[in-house]
Amino acid sequence: MLRALGELLLLAAICGPVSAFVLVRRLSFVADALTHTVFPGVVIGFLAGGIEGVFTGALIAGLVTAVALTLLTGRAGLSSDAATAVLLTAMFAAGVVLVSRRSSYASDLTAFLFGRILTVTPRQLLETAVVGVIVLVMLAIGGRALLFRAFDPAGAAAAGYRIVRLDLWLNVIVALVVVAAVRAVGTVLVVALLIVPAAAARLVTARFLAIVALGTLLTAGTGWLGLWLSWTASVDHGLRLTSASAVVLLLVAFYLVLLPMRRVAR
Repeated sequence: MLRALGELLLLAAICGPVSAFVLVRRLSFVADALTHTVFPGVVIGFLAGGIEGVFTGALIAGLVTAVALTLLTGRAGLSSDAATAVLLTAMFAAGVVLVSRRSSYASDLTAFLFGRILTVTPRQLLETAVVGVIVLVMLAIGGRALLFRAFDPAGAAAAGYRIVRLDLWLNVIVALVVVAAVRAVGTVLVVALLIVPAAAARLVTARFLAIVALGTLLTAGTGWLGLWLSWTASVDHGLRLTSASAVVLLLVAFYLVLLPMRRVAR
């Protein structure tokens, strides 16, 4: 439980700022796609090196997806939705083909979708911490330019910023977050962490830094509360409630509670 809480707190520190950029750039579909396109990398990494090879495989697949998506939308001129959909379906299908060759196909796919937060190891915590530091440093370096590009792409281009490079920078950041989290918490929770916190914070404030802070606090709070609820339900009352599902439901619940405040934020 302590390792699971540590993992969720690390992810809160990473996903709070990144989800704000996903919100202002309207990259919810891209974030969702990246959680699925790492699937073949996860499978290949597991087949090549066992559980310890999952991180490396997911990292390579995530970076390949980020580069391919940037090239398709920036160089080839495809729409973001079309390019994302093509990559999502192609790579996820490839991952299903690979994992279906294993006898434990159903259990492997379930673990990928919903994660195993309670089996987080010290090595996974270290990997998440390292990736988190890299992500936060990348945001610190390129944050101003990324915001400029989000709100005024024409102005950013006129000011000399390379739009394609900025898009690649942000896509790589999102891919790194997915890689850091998907093995432990699954794609369902990763999508929630990358989208819901900033969306909920935006209901009560329009200031970017406030969205980052509130999103981070919301993620950390629901992570702790979700673990406590799943423990209480499973141990004290005999109700099987997975920790990842509890965290997701709490995030959505907070979003619904804050919905009436959206007019105040405007």
